[in-house]
Amino acid sequence: MQLIETIQTSIQQGLPCDWVRVSGDGQHFEAVVVSSSFVGKSRVACHQLVFNTLGERMREEVHALSIKTYTPAQWTEMQG
Repeated sequence: MQLIETIQTSIQQGLPCDWVRVSGDGQHFEAVVVSSSFVGKSRVACHQLVFNTLGERMREEVHALSIKTYTPAQWTEMQG
C-alpha cells in the first residue's frame, strides 16, 4: 500500500469522515477531510484531530502535511 493510501486509511479509521482525499508527491502531502467531528471546533482543533489519527507516522514518514478541514455543511456549501 502506498503512503498516500495509508495516510488516507489512518484518517478514515481515526475519524468519522464523510469524505477524505489525500494527495502528494511522496514527501509533501495534502489532505482534505470532511467530518462532523469538526462542528464547533477551531481550525487548530480540527487539524489536531487529523494529526492525532496519524500518530507516530507524522514524525517518521510524513515530512509535510497540509490539511484542509470542513464540516459537512461547509463542504456542501463549497460544492455549490
